[in-house]
Amino acid sequence: MGKVNQELLGKAAKIDELVAYGDGAVISRTVIDKKVGTITLFSFDAGQGLSEHTAPFDAFVQILDGIMEISVGGQPHTVSKGEMIILPTGIRHALKAQERSKMLLVMIRAEE
Repeated sequence: MGKVNQELLGKAAKIDELVAYGDGAVISRTVIDKKVGTITLFSFDAGQGLSEHTAPFDAFVQILDGIMEISVGGQPHTVSKGEMIILPTGIRHALKAQERSKMLLVMIRAEE
């Protein structure tokens, strides 16, 4: 069935204020976690990131603050505040903050 962050239900919120920065840290906050997919907010201190991996989901990443280097299938992309990138199911990808950054990650399970 999954879950939804109850404190956010039916309330307007500034998305970039829902996750704080931490010194030397990557911080995440799950908004929705269901069988069909997830919505998660992340903050990254400068130089922090997520190592190369694959996922069983198509992933939509929108940068809310800062600049991220996001590699998809070995190809690096610089993605800045207000920009987005789609990470396809099963393709290796990695992320690294070029400066303090925040992102919205929406993952949708691939059709089976």
